[in-house]
Amino acid sequence: MKEWIEYIFCYNPESPIIFTGLFFWVFFAVVLAVFSVIHKRLAWRNAFLFLVSTFFYYKTSGLFFLLLIFSITSDYLLGFKIAKAATPLKRKLWLTLSIVLNLSLLIYFKYAYFFTDSFNSLFGANYYPINHFAALSNSLFDTTFKADKIILPIGISFYTFQTMSYAIDIFRKKIEPVKSFLDFGFYVSFFPQLVAGPIVRAADFIPQLYKEYQLTKHQFGIALFWILNGLVKKIFLADYIAINFVDRVFSNPVSYTGFENLLALYAYSLQVYADFSGYTDIAIGVAMLMGFHLNKNFDSPYKADSVADFWRRWHISLSSWLKDYLYISIGGNKKGTWFTYIALILIAGFTVLLTDSVLVRYATVNILGVMLACSILFPTFQKALSTNLNMMLTMLVGGLWHGASWNFVIWGGLNGAGLLFYKLWKRIVKKTGEDLWWRKLIAIFITFHFISFTRIWFRTGSKNTWDELNEKHNILTEFFAANDMLHQLLYKLDFSVAWNVVLGYKTVCLFLLGGFIIHWLPESWKENYRNLFASSGLAIQLLATLVVIFGVYQVLSMGMNPFIYFQF
Repeated sequence: MKEWIEYIFCYNPESPIIFTGLFFWVFFAVVLAVFSVIHKRLAWRNAFLFLVSTFFYYKTSGLFFLLLIFSITSDYLLGFKIAKAATPLKRKLWLTLSIVLNLSLLIYFKYAYFFTDSFNSLFGANYYPINHFAALSNSLFDTTFKADKIILPIGISFYTFQTMSYAIDIFRKKIEPVKSFLDFGFYVSFFPQLVAGPIVRAADFIPQLYKEYQLTKHQFGIALFWILNGLVKKIFLADYIAINFVDRVFSNPVSYTGFENLLALYAYSLQVYADFSGYTDIAIGVAMLMGFHLNKNFDSPYKADSVADFWRRWHISLSSWLKDYLYISIGGNKKGTWFTYIALILIAGFTVLLTDSVLVRYATVNILGVMLACSILFPTFQKALSTNLNMMLTMLVGGLWHGASWNFVIWGGLNGAGLLFYKLWKRIVKKTGEDLWWRKLIAIFITFHFISFTRIWFRTGSKNTWDELNEKHNILTEFFAANDMLHQLLYKLDFSVAWNVVLGYKTVCLFLLGGFIIHWLPESWKENYRNLFASSGLAIQLLATLVVIFGVYQVLSMGMNPFIYFQF
């Protein structure tokens, strides 16, 4: 009995609660049962969902739920301070305090190792981050937490951006502060999207807190479809190709032919999409069953015919957040701000200090000097430079948001370069009349390959470890952390072995082919079969559910990967 109580109510780092686990669906069934009784009392409903969402996060991240409570409490109180401030200066000061608090927590828990690594490399130091929260708890309460290791709380990047957008929207007078602490806590912690998005805006979600519950038969069918669709994407597609092919190749690229590396790159593009969009599909379906609407987070991104189009379709909640709260804030396409130029100088400074290459240092300083001089002399150049810098900085921050590694910064920078190239290309090649289908097809082909190529750095991640901190850190070395795969693709790409590779991995290739075909189907077709499923009888929906559940747990017995975006 004691073991069962501990299993249900205590956090176990070896088995966190996730969408693909049986525990989650039992938990969700209990939540729905209670929800069905109290849903007409909105205050009770919101308070209950805040309570169970906090429990969900505790089961996912342990005592880090206290950090979530702190973020909720601080931004709840600061929201009133921003709204009631008597002068613009006071409003800015309260907003600044909110942003500093949120970013301080995010930087400490997510980037402490990254910045300490860079500092040690720059100044020849040998500092080591200490978990001051654990040390304080051990000192005050005689606990035994490990103070020599900072653990990344799951979902901190998502709920930090969510609370920041709330404070900024109040400052911009787009919304009013939420009066009830429990309502605000529910908005921030709503469990379907808490740990891996989509990032929910207060303006979109908070009005739903005060609407009566409504779920039509059609909406139920659509919600069930999204849940099943997400499970199939994650278990049958993402995990299968990862376990049986992608992980093997990326772990040791030189052991595989260039064509196998290329195929692994295609497979990883499908894997990361199926994994993340699968989570989002489940989150949307679960939320819909409780009467709440979460915004679309993916729109067939591999149909994109440009890098700009891709970022309008991929991780839409993050892309739009970065655009509205970062890109526009630093000047957007109109002007540069002091932040733009300080960030440029800091990036150039880091590049100079982090590399041993005299050539790179010399080129960086000269390029920076020329850009600043031209900005002073030529106003038109200054505006163009500011716009492009703002775009590049936004993508660099977007890359760093994904992980504390120079490889994520490189990935963001490459996508930024792709956006700038596309912007220049549009000026050179102006469209005349209706775009021809074959041109669009070529554009989709090029965009997909560019995005897949940049994912070499996204997937590889930083190889720097704490054991290597005493060694000289070189940004060029980290840039080529993915050198093995690049070498195989550039020098060992032999298409003569393609047929043998396809035969050797025929099941994986069939999964890849099927996944991409479904992805590239016209949106009208997808909408039609979603509506067909939603309008079918309960017997058919139940049968489909049982088939998916049976298949999922057959596959789960062979192993499962965690959701990729849990680490962000």
